[in-house]
Amino acid sequence: MSLTILSVAYPLAPVSPDAAGGAEQVLSMLDRAIVEAGHRSVVVAQEGSKIAGTLVPVPAVSGDLDEGAKARAHAATRAAIGSALARFPVDLVHLHGIDFHAYLPPPGPPVLATLHLPPSWYPAEALRPSRPDTWLHCVSDIQHAACSEGPRLLPAIPNGVDVEALQARHAKRGYAMVLGRICPEKGVHVALEAAKLAGVPLLVAGEVFPYDSHRRYFDEEVRPRLDRQRRFVGPIGFARKRRLLTAARCLLVPSLAPETSSLVAREAASCGTPVIAFPNGALSDAVEHERTGFLVHDVEAMAAAIHRAGEIDPETCRETARRRFSRHIMTAAYLDLYAKLAARRMALHGAA
Repeated sequence: MSLTILSVAYPLAPVSPDAAGGAEQVLSMLDRAIVEAGHRSVVVAQEGSKIAGTLVPVPAVSGDLDEGAKARAHAATRAAIGSALARFPVDLVHLHGIDFHAYLPPPGPPVLATLHLPPSWYPAEALRPSRPDTWLHCVSDIQHAACSEGPRLLPAIPNGVDVEALQARHAKRGYAMVLGRICPEKGVHVALEAAKLAGVPLLVAGEVFPYDSHRRYFDEEVRPRLDRQRRFVGPIGFARKRRLLTAARCLLVPSLAPETSSLVAREAASCGTPVIAFPNGALSDAVEHERTGFLVHDVEAMAAAIHRAGEIDPETCRETARRRFSRHIMTAAYLDLYAKLAARRMALHGAA
């Protein structure tokens, strides 16, 4: 049965394979998989997003991403969802934003909301939706365990990455790397301290989004720690990410938040690069200690582990990624869930 899936992105960030955010990358992979499977993919996302299916754009917000900007984005997203539901015979709506409760569609097709972030970051009402036929799920078993059980919470679907596309061969170089959003909870300043203590170069790649707290963090905690050996290279596209990750001595993930998945740790493994991380949230599962990287608890231990990165076999990392982190495993699980939820709706509608 051919399905029409309406995916709705977080409205303040564009969707593309090169997106900085994990939720946007996952949506991009799902959009592509839906089309490849012969279904129709309709995506509500910020204008300029790179979509395999049909884009229903919402305006990009310029300037600071404050509460006013969020309110305007929510209104535009509600309007875009209404337009898409009127134009297409939607079988299921898949919401990806942390603010999904602000633009839940009216009763109709089933809604699946993916919780990409720690459950405690969502308003309580978002995790107890009153809208009928609305379902929640997590992106790792560890995140799922942190959620309150309820009839609307489905089993987790672990995140995947494009393992095959990340399989490149570049000679290892001496630098460590940090990759991701530049914000307080990612602990970039910790990585800078660890690299300096270890006496190794560090590349910091990622985007500083125009939130006041993110800009202030960069100016106060990251910029003062940069020097000739520890450099900020800004956002990077997929090809450069693959090259830099593959050539890196190791990836540092000193996240201070309970990570729900860590796509970048999965990407590093796909590139044959060990990950040195704090064991927060799902990082304790994504990194296999002393096999695909090291789990550490402070700056000093991270610095020491940087010097042990050469003990990790790159091919072991790649094999682990192929076995555990493939996007095909993830997208197959989503396509199966889409079909089941759509069929359930059809059965109930027919019975009525």
